[in-house]
Amino acid sequence: MSEKKYNASSIEVIENLEAVRKRPGMYIGDTTLRGLHHLVKEIVDNSIDEHLAGYAKKISVTLNSDNSISVEDDGRGIPVDLHSKTNKSAVETIFTTLHSGGKFGGENSGYKVSGGLHGVGSSVVNALSDYLEVIVWKDKEEYKIRFSNGGSNSSGLKKVGPTKKHGTYIKFKPDNKIFSSVNFCGKTISKRLIELAYLNPGIKITFNDNKNEIVEEFHYPEGIIAYVNKISEDQKAITKAFGFEASNKKISVKIAFKYTSSNQENIHSFVNNIITPEGGSHETAFKSALTKSVNDYAFENKLQQGGKTLEGSDIREGLCAIVSIYIVEEFLQFEGQTKSKLSSNQARVYAEQVIYENLRHCFNSNKSDIVEIIKAAYSSKKAREAAKRAREITKELKKTKTKSFVGKLVTAQSKIAANRELFIVEGDSAGGSAKLGRDRKTQAILPLKGKIINTEKANMKAILNNDELSMMIHAIGGGLGKDFSREKVNYGKIIIMTDADTDGAHIQTLLLTFFYRFMKELVDEGMVYIAMPPLFKILNKNTKEINYVWDNESLEKIKESSKSIEIQRYKGLGEMNYDQLWETTMDPTKRTLVKVDSSDEENSNKIIEILMGQDPSIRRGWIEENVEFSLEDKYNKSLEGGEDE
Repeated sequence: MSEKKYNASSIEVIENLEAVRKRPGMYIGDTTLRGLHHLVKEIVDNSIDEHLAGYAKKISVTLNSDNSISVEDDGRGIPVDLHSKTNKSAVETIFTTLHSGGKFGGENSGYKVSGGLHGVGSSVVNALSDYLEVIVWKDKEEYKIRFSNGGSNSSGLKKVGPTKKHGTYIKFKPDNKIFSSVNFCGKTISKRLIELAYLNPGIKITFNDNKNEIVEEFHYPEGIIAYVNKISEDQKAITKAFGFEASNKKISVKIAFKYTSSNQENIHSFVNNIITPEGGSHETAFKSALTKSVNDYAFENKLQQGGKTLEGSDIREGLCAIVSIYIVEEFLQFEGQTKSKLSSNQARVYAEQVIYENLRHCFNSNKSDIVEIIKAAYSSKKAREAAKRAREITKELKKTKTKSFVGKLVTAQSKIAANRELFIVEGDSAGGSAKLGRDRKTQAILPLKGKIINTEKANMKAILNNDELSMMIHAIGGGLGKDFSREKVNYGKIIIMTDADTDGAHIQTLLLTFFYRFMKELVDEGMVYIAMPPLFKILNKNTKEINYVWDNESLEKIKESSKSIEIQRYKGLGEMNYDQLWETTMDPTKRTLVKVDSSDEENSNKIIEILMGQDPSIRRGWIEENVEFSLEDKYNKSLEGGEDE
């Protein structure tokens, strides 16, 4: 292909770099591990943009043992000639000036589409790094420049010598004065590179994880069709995976999807290769186009049941989809620099038109699959309507049920919801101890009688008719499922407190499944916790001093250091006196809580579907592959037979 002119005149400078180190959250979201890994994303995305422009074919990413990152591509190489506005080389301008880059549109733009809308990625990475090095191979010459101290010091661009290579090499080490941790996670980086390889079937990405001595290569010629099959591999398929690619002058669209027996929808959306976990215009466009095209097909082919149209939620139950669009700069509007949600209305209009037209062609070519989709959607519709009726009945019974709730729920006195904590406690005995030991001002107690139902398998009607779940829904407030409102929740923390045994772990799993599926905002916002009661009480016979131990390793150390001890193994919370429960598990100044994290949504969905879903063969396969049983366990399991749900 003929190479488009790409030099300093392609670089537009809008304003100088200011205060990035003082307010890093404005540019990368935060300075936790999430913000740290965002630095890698910004640099790799620049190399991907070179691929989108038609140049780079290979990208190499290296996680070095000292927690520095190297990214190399075989693209055109960053421009090195003098920039007219800054009187510096273009490469130095890009890495030291905020809002400068070749991605702002216009005749001289270096890119038609890209993820780097704001032009701050490279300069922000430099500003938040201890040092950053750039090597450019361009026009048969090698150039090098080094920045240090957050970009404030520069070696200036130096010509090294002749070369046959072309492309860019960037190495940076994050500043440990900025980030809470500079310890990169190889798995997090690998996950992002895998996404990019699926989205761009023409690219080959190599990841060298030198910290863990792992080398991986990602190349998926089948693209997002293979991606859909990968993320749904543990679910029973209703249809095969199918999709299309289409474009007009303003937008290009790649869609791949399939249907499974799951009762959840699972949509992953991207804009110019940037993952948008909060969706936005393009995801809305896909949902609208899918709803319209399915209903139109059902009407035209006389597949409607009772003459009724389907709602979008009915059609999307069991859907697993990848929505990837590429749009020109004028439509590229995100909510915030971290680009988690596309907000462009123009992109929605163009995308919906293109997706609808091509979905119709797709359905006509896959008639047996669309018939199955419509059948499943009408089944979902019937279940939704039954659940709606159950909710109406529940509202009618609310006044009478409230009396029984009062006897179970021990409320907190504080009038500020954010200051209140709800302890969901296993059993009435432990509930009694928790009631006596709690801080009455801030801590509420809700004891549960045994295990709740598995909500991954149950429909809404069964959930609402379950006394324990009904009581919990009423206590938490905020509603349920699609009607859930975070603003109406009665507590700032929901704390699951169960016995430290297998039954307690099972109850935790059942509750977490319920929260993730029907009150997901609580999990996403870090409001759900698991209490950690001690496993052992240690009495020193000589000093009469009492200590508590939370794991077997610590217990062994105590046993080695002292022989005059008495050990009590706590089998359940009910064995503790109320003051012991307060001291070890409920006192905010001493307790240990585990915050439930849902940041890896793909893996969270996958684990729930495997362990709590409908297909026992998938669950058994996962357990046999991932859990190592002792010979005694295997013998007992063979005697019991069947499967423990």
